[in-house]
Amino acid sequence: MNMVKLMKINIRGNDINYIQYGKGQDVLLLHGWGQNIEMMKPIGDRLKNKRITILDLPGFGLSREPKEALTIYDYCDIVEEFVKELKIKKPVVIGHSFGGRIAIIYASRNKVDRLVLFGSPCVRLQTKQPLKVRILKRIKRLPGMDKIGEWAKNFIGSRDYKTASPIMREILVNTVNEDLSSCAKKIKCPTLLIWGDHDTEATLEEAKLLEQLLDDGALIVLENATHYAYLEQINRVIQILDHFI
Repeated sequence: MNMVKLMKINIRGNDINYIQYGKGQDVLLLHGWGQNIEMMKPIGDRLKNKRITILDLPGFGLSREPKEALTIYDYCDIVEEFVKELKIKKPVVIGHSFGGRIAIIYASRNKVDRLVLFGSPCVRLQTKQPLKVRILKRIKRLPGMDKIGEWAKNFIGSRDYKTASPIMREILVNTVNEDLSSCAKKIKCPTLLIWGDHDTEATLEEAKLLEQLLDDGALIVLENATHYAYLEQINRVIQILDHFI
């Protein structure tokens, strides 16, 4: 990791792996589902005159899986205690996807200088279920087919669900459909949304909905970019962040 020392801290019984480097204003980076420190470090490495802190959230990277199924609010509680232990003051918080959802809650109840969200859905829009989901649900209602549930989840579940351990699957179910609109409305700090126009994990429609909920928010759309727009067009993103932060 370019000579940056890996460190560990125990927060609420969770061994948290993290790195911290640089000097200046505090910037806290929160990675997405199934990701780790390495996915956010390219952003941290390019920010000048900042003290960068990046952690592996519980169950990801080198941080152990939690012993029980956490909610998105539990993750925020852990991040809050982590920030307190490391004496991080009024940080710029940057989150991607799952990490961005944690950041929404964090910014709604803590002092934050700036908030930046990459592909972080606040409210999941209702969409028509795929044909295979509707068929399997009908099969499950047939006599003798009530035990098909777990098999059906594996068959129709997302890639994240299929590759997760049992405890992480439960966490994913706990968090993926949580409505955070009430939290978004409480955020008072300047907030920047950076979204790929080809993001299928968190659609542009969801980004526009989140922008409307924010007291002081702005949306920047990156063309020909996906859910990982912040890495695909990192030079442009850094230019944007330099001006915003």
